[in-house]
Amino acid sequence: MLAAIRDFFEKHIEAPEQAGARHTIELATAALLLEVVRLDRGVAEAARAVVLRAVREKFGLSDAEAATLVALAEQEAAQATDYYQFTSLVNARFSQAQKERIVELMWRVAYADAELSAYEQHTIRKLAGLLHVPPSAYIAAKLRARDAGSG
Repeated sequence: MLAAIRDFFEKHIEAPEQAGARHTIELATAALLLEVVRLDRGVAEAARAVVLRAVREKFGLSDAEAATLVALAEQEAAQATDYYQFTSLVNARFSQAQKERIVELMWRVAYADAELSAYEQHTIRKLAGLLHVPPSAYIAAKLRARDAGSG
């Protein structure tokens, strides 16, 4: 699995010597966003489209590269036993503002169907805590995502 991810980044994204650090954080971010999609089984396609757009914009990927990254992240997340492998990478490499942006992106995924489930809210709250995002920033991210979805 990791060899497939490494090959993808070496061929499509950047030079091999830079691929290791960058692809792991991109994969971790995509996996966290996909966790919210997994919770919303009824409208997975709408939520997945939000994830694809977020990954494409955040990391400057083409449509094909974003789709491949999301597919690899889905495989990696399916094999994960907890969130630590993803949140620890984000905590180590992202600034506070970047982590808050990830929380906002998770909220955008949750709002893709214009309806929040208790599972989505609980999971995003839990992930925000693991990313050390304070409650005030968590709520602000939620409101920005809600307003972006309604406007």
